Amino acid sequence: MGLILDSSVLIAAERQARPISELLAGVSWRLWSNVSAISVIELEHGFWRANSPEVGQRRRFYLDAIFAAIPVQPFTKEMAQLAAKVDAEARIQGRSIPFADLQIGVTALYLDYAVGTLNARHFEMIPGLIVQPLQLP
Repeated sequence: MGLILDSSVLIAAERQARPISELLAGVSWRLWSNVSAISVIELEHGFWRANSPEVGQRRRFYLDAIFAAIPVQPFTKEMAQLAAKVDAEARIQGRSIPFADLQIGVTALYLDYAVGTLNARHFEMIPGLIVQPLQLP
């Protein structure tokens, strides 16, 4: 089984200036770790919102290292259809899953992967998804 790393893990690692190799060494599923294309949006958003050229440069370097080391899974039409179903069922039950977390979680669910995250709460609302809470020391 593989693992989709949630953006929360990668953002926290970047803020701690943790090398990607060290991050992956701490993830027991590193051989099968991936990121969702949706995480690319969230990570790139942080780059474009950098409050100084120095922060932007540091983030760009980190993102380039992430994308060189960890494969990106596309978000497909079939995943979108599954996301619509999961979201509709959750809303019928009065639950709202944040849209990006829904898409990242469905990417993992569709691939029969787990999702590794620092924010398990949102992902636990997705039925059938294996959630692997992670911690960065």
